[in-house]
Amino acid sequence: MAGWLRSLVGALLLLEGAAALSFLHHRYEEMVQALFHVQSQCPYVTRIYSIGRSVEGRHLYVLEFSDYPGIHEPLEPEFKYVGNMHGNEVLGRELLLQLSEFMCEEYRRGNERITHLIHDTRIHIMPSMNPDGYEVAAKQGPDSNGYLTGRNNANGVDLNRNFPDLNTFMYYSGEISGPNHHIPLPDNWKSQVEPETLAVIQWIGSYNFVLSANLHGGAVVANYPYDKSQDQRFRNHRRTVNTPTPDDKLFQKLAKTYSYAHGWMHRGWNCGDYFADGITNGASWYSLSKGMQDFNYLYTNCFEITLELSCNKFPPQEDLERQWMANREALVAFIEEVHQGIKGMVSDENNNGIAGAVISVQGISHDITSGDMGDYFRLLLPGTYTVTASAEGYQPQTVTTTVGPAAPSLVHFQLKQDVVRKPLERKTSGTRTNNKALQKKVVPRATRWGTQR
Repeated sequence: MAGWLRSLVGALLLLEGAAALSFLHHRYEEMVQALFHVQSQCPYVTRIYSIGRSVEGRHLYVLEFSDYPGIHEPLEPEFKYVGNMHGNEVLGRELLLQLSEFMCEEYRRGNERITHLIHDTRIHIMPSMNPDGYEVAAKQGPDSNGYLTGRNNANGVDLNRNFPDLNTFMYYSGEISGPNHHIPLPDNWKSQVEPETLAVIQWIGSYNFVLSANLHGGAVVANYPYDKSQDQRFRNHRRTVNTPTPDDKLFQKLAKTYSYAHGWMHRGWNCGDYFADGITNGASWYSLSKGMQDFNYLYTNCFEITLELSCNKFPPQEDLERQWMANREALVAFIEEVHQGIKGMVSDENNNGIAGAVISVQGISHDITSGDMGDYFRLLLPGTYTVTASAEGYQPQTVTTTVGPAAPSLVHFQLKQDVVRKPLERKTSGTRTNNKALQKKVVPRATRWGTQR
């Protein structure tokens, strides 16, 4: 009941003084103009940057909201939204443009909820990861758009089947007690990915993202990892096997946050499908290889889900306002989920931040690491946890902490130098090299799949 009350109060805060927005499909030049218009209206809390270019040379623009744009503030989490990964799935692109304009306008109006969100979170919004594919789809328009027209990038590659396959390495290494977090990339990974994928991988390697969602179309459901099942594909048949992560209950809660704040996703029956509570484990729906959400979880600290937002991949323009009203509260509520669990600083005895320290939670076999400044963020459900911070050359420290349902608990670690350890024992490069060699041996070459997400 408390969750329903929070959603209701949040929705009322958003309704108060809500700005009138234009509901149009935006071609690339119009999308860029819309982003720069928002930046000009809110210059002190926004920044626009490009993470790279598409095959045809279009910038992959990101709009950032922060009280200090361009700067990571210690203990302030990083969040991202990515839209239009499949060029013909356009609703996410338009929703993120609407969200950007809405947040700017509400910040200027003094909306307390939006103001707190921008001051306490660094929010990155990429409306289109596949601008080339969108242009192909947009030429057909919503009335005659084919189911696959514009889905892929300009090289004909499905970007959601183009990330390094860390799942295969993880499932194999699990048999020999290997890692399921921060898995190293294969040596030849850059030659296997498209320019758009390369740009995103370098992007998420440069920012310590905590929470993310990528927006798709063709169904109405909040999908969470793992997307790929451990069972292998047999001929033309893909088995649907629930394949949970160690953070399965947390991922379910994140997915439900969106589905229940959405206008109708939580009802379950949409597009001829039924998903209880409007959520699904990806592999339980169907197994997807080399997808972006699994890659985020296995390579970085980021917890990502996939939001399928419309039965119609390219909805008509007159439906955009209805879709925005159905998604507005959910988009804001999901960003707020980044503020849960525990966070803190990992430092040495001189209060210098320790980057790359490992944060382990007893009973959850998935670790995260501290950022460049030594700050860390670990999403957790309410409860009591035993947490350990460790770093090369330091003695580990373990604490017990209780997480509440509201703001994250602040848990700092100050590690003492390990003076007993011999210099020879400090060498760890051999382990990392062996991991790469093992991964290179077991990860197959890139393939393209014809499934939906």
